Amino acid sequence: MRKLLIFFSVLALVSCSSSKQNLAEVPTLKYINTIEIPFNQEFKKTVVGGLSSIDFDAKNDLYYFICDDRSIYNDARFYTAKIQLAADSLQQIDFQTVFPLKNEAGQKYANWDKYPDSSIDPEEMRYNPKTRSVVWSSEGARVIAKDFAVIQNPSLQTATIEGNYLNTYNLPSNLNMQKEERGPRSNGVLEGITFNKNFTELYTNIEEPLFEDDTQASTTKGGLIRIYKFDTKSRQNSAQYAYRLDPIAHAPNPKTSFAVNGISAIQYYGKNRLLVVERSYSTGKLACTIKVYLCDLSLATDVTNVKSLQTEDFKLAPKKLILNMDDLGIFTDNIEGITFGPKLANGKQSILFVSDNNFSDKQKTQILLFEIE
Repeated sequence: MRKLLIFFSVLALVSCSSSKQNLAEVPTLKYINTIEIPFNQEFKKTVVGGLSSIDFDAKNDLYYFICDDRSIYNDARFYTAKIQLAADSLQQIDFQTVFPLKNEAGQKYANWDKYPDSSIDPEEMRYNPKTRSVVWSSEGARVIAKDFAVIQNPSLQTATIEGNYLNTYNLPSNLNMQKEERGPRSNGVLEGITFNKNFTELYTNIEEPLFEDDTQASTTKGGLIRIYKFDTKSRQNSAQYAYRLDPIAHAPNPKTSFAVNGISAIQYYGKNRLLVVERSYSTGKLACTIKVYLCDLSLATDVTNVKSLQTEDFKLAPKKLILNMDDLGIFTDNIEGITFGPKLANGKQSILFVSDNNFSDKQKTQILLFEIE
């Protein structure tokens, strides 16, 4: 029995090993500055908060922000905005429009507190200039109580730039919410979206491990999550890749209170390469630990047909740390969005991040600007 245990321990280490190859052309992110959106700022009779994504339409110099309001404060919605830069630094943000998200029947989504079955949980949005449409994600819901349950599948939807429903991506069965502890965890599902360069492929990720793939990250170990690739024409899942999260950065206080680490955003960087934002939060610490990695999917096994990442042989997507925002000496909140911005005056590419304040006066809505070197 002891020999068998040793054998299976070694097998597990081999099966979940990352490639030894180095990631070439690793970028450096140079911090420039941050601006904040005031708490409870209003725009066209809506509360600006819960900004869970950012995307840049370069042709129109316009940014898209989805709001993760489940139609509790106002209708489920997204904003467009102009961001002013001067001397290669952020100056101010000017919101331009706000649009409600609508379902297939052309109706606004219901208030989560009153009608959870017909509500929605928006998390990420990306603009497609080729089709002049947006793709956005919902995490769905898995709420199970003694005499109450809400089981709602996550979704990837295409909408017009006014928020009207166009179509839905076909998600694989392992993303179906279930009452049993299989499939996605509640509030840990489709957190990031990014297109490839020519908009023929879309990538999305779950924030935390599927029940059958791994346990959640702890302060001593990370967790195995999946990154999904889709063909944008067929809207079918074409590949899945395994990625290992870091452990939670700081122990919570009290020790038994809430803490989490997961992928909160992704950004296409080049062929088969993604910038991956890992966001770690621990009760008792206001700031989040935000790490940005470069990962290479070409070196990873397609695990589409792997039912559990605990049982089979595969190669993880290797990753390399390019930024830990703890090292910047600034306060960083709940970063949930990333996008390339305009070229700076010095010719360098800019990249921006946005934080979700969860509609809390204890948190901040921040926009952070970096230069890629």
